[in-house]
Amino acid sequence: MTPGSLAHVNPGELSSAVIAAVRDAVADGDISVPIPEKAPVEATATGDYATPLPLRLARAAGRSAPEVAAVLAKHLAKRPGVRTARTTGPGFLTITMDTPLTTRIDESYGLMAVPPAERWPTRPLTFDNPGFRVRFAYARACGIRRHAADLGLREAEGPLDDPRERLLIGLLADFPGRAEQAARQDDPRPFTRHLERIADAYHDVHEQCPALPRGDEPIGTRHTARLGLARAVRIVLGNGLRMLGEMPDDRL
Repeated sequence: MTPGSLAHVNPGELSSAVIAAVRDAVADGDISVPIPEKAPVEATATGDYATPLPLRLARAAGRSAPEVAAVLAKHLAKRPGVRTARTTGPGFLTITMDTPLTTRIDESYGLMAVPPAERWPTRPLTFDNPGFRVRFAYARACGIRRHAADLGLREAEGPLDDPRERLLIGLLADFPGRAEQAARQDDPRPFTRHLERIADAYHDVHEQCPALPRGDEPIGTRHTARLGLARAVRIVLGNGLRMLGEMPDDRL
């Protein structure tokens, strides 16, 4: 990975990159503002990231929030791993990374210590039990990997533009942020609820946007892209369960 690259970005790292962009903008004389200690960064529903920092700096800069966002975007876009940085809405700075989120998610994605949580019950084995939904979603994603290997299929970049897929991608993008929130607030509930939302979204995707061809259906780019999405879900839910002290089971 290129030094200083944001290829495996999480909101904390991207916050540091945004602050560096502020520092560069001030050093170049593009704006004059106090350098904040950190920038709030949230994942969006499309897998991009956004910060409202320009709205907070506008008064000190004596300029409109969109103007501040445009200045910061120019500097942030120079960083390795950033595809685009642009102004959106009333003055948000929105960042798109070079590679799709599903490609950026590796086995260490989002791993950190979170406060102990009350363990989900093991029964009933129904969708009324949030623990079952999370564990079953993980097992389903593991099953996709096994069946894809049997068919000789490999994941590849491709379209993931169904609204259900975009919702799931946004939730995966927000996984590190919810872990950081749980640690910061010493409260595991935002984290466990987020795992449940990821699981629910994946069950929907698994049923309605299959990663494996059905019947005589030809293999297409959507299938191979969805294999990458299933891999990302497997990693995120597996990491989440381990962070809560539970060893995930790839078969239920």
